[in-house]
Amino acid sequence: MSSQSSAAPGRWRLLGAVFLASLTLLAGCSIFQNNKKLKTATAETLYTNARKALSNNDFDYAIKQYEALTSRFPFTSQARQARLDLIYAYYRKGEKETAIDAADQFLRENPTHPRVDYASYMKGLIYFERTPYSVERFFGVDMAKRPPTDLLKSITAFSTVVTQYPKSDYAHDALRRMTYLRNRLAEYEVNVARYYVKRGAYIAAARRAEAVIEQYDGAPAEQQALAIMLDCYRRLGYTELAANTERVYQTNYPATNENVSAKGKHWWQFWR
Repeated sequence: MSSQSSAAPGRWRLLGAVFLASLTLLAGCSIFQNNKKLKTATAETLYTNARKALSNNDFDYAIKQYEALTSRFPFTSQARQARLDLIYAYYRKGEKETAIDAADQFLRENPTHPRVDYASYMKGLIYFERTPYSVERFFGVDMAKRPPTDLLKSITAFSTVVTQYPKSDYAHDALRRMTYLRNRLAEYEVNVARYYVKRGAYIAAARRAEAVIEQYDGAPAEQQALAIMLDCYRRLGYTELAANTERVYQTNYPATNENVSAKGKHWWQFWR
C-alpha cells in the first residue's frame, strides 16, 4: 500500500515532464513553420498578411511580415509601401524611437515618393507626443517651464509638411499643432525672462522678453513679454524706453493691468 502511494508522485512527475516536453516540441514546430512561411512567401503575400494584421491592430505580426518583406524583396513596390506602413506600426506598438528611425530612413531613400508628407507628419507627431500634455494639464503643471527639447524637432517636421506640401491631407493638422508648439515656446521664453527678473538680471530679462515679441508675433505670451519689458525698463530707470513700451502695451491691451500680466496667465489653462 505504501509502496504504491510513493510511486504515484513519481508517475505524475513523469507525465508532467512528458506533457511539458510535448508543449515545447509543438511550440518549436509552430515557430519553425512560421519561419518557413516567412521565407517562402511572396512579396504580395507578405504585404497582404501585414496589411490585414495592421487593420486588426496585431502590430507584432504586422511588423514581422513587413520586416520580412523589406528584407527579402527590398526593391519591390510592396517593400516601399511596407517601409511607410512600418512607421505607423512601430508608432502604434509604442516603439517611438524605432518609428522615427523608420521615417528618417524612408525620407532618405524615397525623397520623391508621393507620400513623403506622411513620413514627415509622423515624425512631427511622435515628437509632439513626447510630453504627456493631458497629465500635465490635469495636475496644473506649467508645461512651458520645461526646456523644449523635442518641440523644435516637431515644429521642423510639421513645417516641412505645411510649406512643402500645403495640399497634403496632413497639412491642416500639422499647422494647428505648429501653432500650439509656437505658443508654448513663446511662453517658455517668457518664463526664462521671469526667472531673470527674480534674479535681478533686468537687462537680460528685457532682452529675452523682446525676443519673444520679435520671434513669436501674435502669440498669447506676447502680452506678458511686453509687461516684463515695461517692468524691467522702469526698474532700470530707462524712462524713454518704458514710456514707449507702455504706449505699445496700452494700445494693444487697453483694459489690462500690466502688473498682473507680468505675473503670468497661462494660455493653455483655459478652464481657469
